[in-house]
Amino acid sequence: MADFRLPDSGAGRLSFCTKVCYGIGGVPNQVASSAIAFYLQLFLLDVAQIPAAQVSLVLFGGKVSGAAADPLAGFFINRSRRTGSGRLMPWVLGCTPFIALASFFLWFLPPFTRLRGLWYTALYCLFQALATFFQVPYTALTMLLTPSPRERDSATVYRMTLEMAGTLMGATVHGLIVSGAHGSHRCKETALPGQVAVSPNATRLYSIAATVVAVTYPVCSSLLCLGVKERPDASARASGQGLSFLAGLRLTVRHPPYLKLVISFLFISAAVQVEQSYLVLFCAHASRLHDHVQSLVLTILVSAVLSTPMWEWVLQRFGKRMSAFGIFGMVPFAILLAAMPTAPVAYVVAFVSGVSIAVSLLLPWSMLPDVVDEFQLQHQHGPGLETIFYSSYVFFTKLSGAGALGISTLSLDFAGYESGACKQAEQVVVTLKVLIGAMPTCMILIGLCILMVGPTPKVPSRNSSRSLGRRTSYSLA
Repeated sequence: MADFRLPDSGAGRLSFCTKVCYGIGGVPNQVASSAIAFYLQLFLLDVAQIPAAQVSLVLFGGKVSGAAADPLAGFFINRSRRTGSGRLMPWVLGCTPFIALASFFLWFLPPFTRLRGLWYTALYCLFQALATFFQVPYTALTMLLTPSPRERDSATVYRMTLEMAGTLMGATVHGLIVSGAHGSHRCKETALPGQVAVSPNATRLYSIAATVVAVTYPVCSSLLCLGVKERPDASARASGQGLSFLAGLRLTVRHPPYLKLVISFLFISAAVQVEQSYLVLFCAHASRLHDHVQSLVLTILVSAVLSTPMWEWVLQRFGKRMSAFGIFGMVPFAILLAAMPTAPVAYVVAFVSGVSIAVSLLLPWSMLPDVVDEFQLQHQHGPGLETIFYSSYVFFTKLSGAGALGISTLSLDFAGYESGACKQAEQVVVTLKVLIGAMPTCMILIGLCILMVGPTPKVPSRNSSRSLGRRTSYSLA
């Protein structure tokens, strides 16, 4: 009788060096994404001095470009041939020089002024598309490191840990370098409410920060290539099962638990992105917290990293539905910050927001495997649909973030935001308070209500898991 069990860790054990090098490969995208999430909007408005309406177009176009690149990346990578260095590694290495250049020029101030909006729109779209073509093969590489599920899980833990470190490093290092460009001293030399000329020092600081971020791509990709060996893909015949992205998408969106999960986290993830993007602008223009920006960003990220192990324990001890209430903790404190923008309140809000952000990022990736397992037990489809579940989730969340950031930045333009000005109109201050308090609150409440309605996907029992494992192994044979 054939043995349908997946190979255990005996034959495919990964060394500590391999796991570390694999984890290092994910650091550059997290460093760049963290810097962009907190500082790109401030850079475009106050340093590049682009009108808020054009900044809205930059952010929206970039997010849509990244979302559109997800199915394209899956399509081209799945149809690429294996080379001497593997099937996935060439995509990572091939994207590295181009994404490093795109990352640098995204923070570069061109000498012309009239077409800056178009310049940054093109660069941000290019960066998001390249980041997707870098990240998709990198994460898929997990399946080709070893045939042992236990060792793959261990490698994933290393990857997530180092990616969290990259997120922290990106915001911290980038913020420390550019902090001198946004201090309160910038406006002391003028009492006029209009625009302030861009300081050469600000341009130089952002160029230095961009160089540091860009260098992480070739360094980390080189370590990934040297320390990780890609195994032949034994499941190449089973991956995709002949389904196109759209055909598979039609199947997945008809699965009610998946549809509920996606819709709820469309609102929640958009709320988190809005909170991150407008915190720095709020501190700079709607409160007297200019000198606390870097410390507040660092507080958010440190609390998120430190609270992640706690949330993993809560997920296992109390269940995923109860853990979702941890996201609600951000709501009252966000409203409190908008009403009382003082330093003590801001630090408390930053700490609690970091804790809530941690569970909002961890929970969907914890619930998605349950949804996929439940779907595969109910339908006669092979394991190739797993990729479509994950890629379509990322696709929809990127689109929601694009819409939320685009509309919210456009609201600043309607309120009369003046790029580069030291003092903004009262309507702008009110708008920033709404964007930092009321808007995330409403989206989080809507997302949680959708998530709590109806039963959550059931974790497959041991017998069901064995049956699913046999079916998966059989399809891979």
